[in-house]
Amino acid sequence: MMNCFSAIFMPSRSPATLANTTPEAALSSPKFLCSNPRVDLHLPLEGLALYKSASQRARIGTEAWGAINFFCPSCNSPRLEPTPRNNAAVDYHCPSCNSPFQLKSQSKPFGRKIVDAAYSEMKRAILGDRTPNLFVLHYDLTQWAVCTVILIPHFAFALSAIECRKPLAPTARRAGWVGCNILLEKVPPDARIVLVDAGKLRSPSEVRRAYRRLRPLEKLAVEKRGWTLDVLNVVRSVGTNEFSLADVYAHSDALARLHPKNAHVRDKIRQQLQVLRDLGLIEFLGAGCYKTR
Repeated sequence: MMNCFSAIFMPSRSPATLANTTPEAALSSPKFLCSNPRVDLHLPLEGLALYKSASQRARIGTEAWGAINFFCPSCNSPRLEPTPRNNAAVDYHCPSCNSPFQLKSQSKPFGRKIVDAAYSEMKRAILGDRTPNLFVLHYDLTQWAVCTVILIPHFAFALSAIECRKPLAPTARRAGWVGCNILLEKVPPDARIVLVDAGKLRSPSEVRRAYRRLRPLEKLAVEKRGWTLDVLNVVRSVGTNEFSLADVYAHSDALARLHPKNAHVRDKIRQQLQVLRDLGLIEFLGAGCYKTR
């Protein structure tokens, strides 16, 4: 069975081979190109020979690819600058608007969860409105090339989107440490902005348009934004362009579990639908009916 690369990229280069590959050899090999002929989806090879671990080579390769190809969705800057290596939470920043960005990469296709850092730190970052914009990158291990990239804006994270993992065992080097997972299904679909999908590149103008469409969420106070994001996710899960108040009420129990301190969930749902309307994300049709925008 052909994967998303095999139709246009014939040679296979494994990470084990990459450590001994020179930049000159890489430049003479066939390039794996996406729909934009100026973008090479191969991960860079330079400097990989210095690292023995496949995970280290993947980190260096994906971060280098991002430094070459990422652009700022928040402004018109065509590039992002890498941050110093000792900055654990931020991998790039925009030289024009200074927006921060983090990169998470993996060789497996995206599932429900993305492994993240410490739970306590992520929780504090969300509550303090300090989360960076997040690039999530899936690369093909056999072809050593980028397959999929999505962007989650910094204002699209609610506490419901992170899951506390079990503490590390007492025998572990970091015994008791508690990490977290990012639950992609808890992030509204339109906040999972696609940059690359199956080797096809989305234009910067399309990405920036999708980012700007959601940017009114940034104006909401952090303590209110979580409810708005959770109700937006429910609205998107209905799966139709038009929906009713009853369709959203059907998710009252799930929303109550996410917000156990709120005893008036249906009132809150109506309030948040008004917020989404004011933000231009839905349209009120009358008689308890709405339309997505």
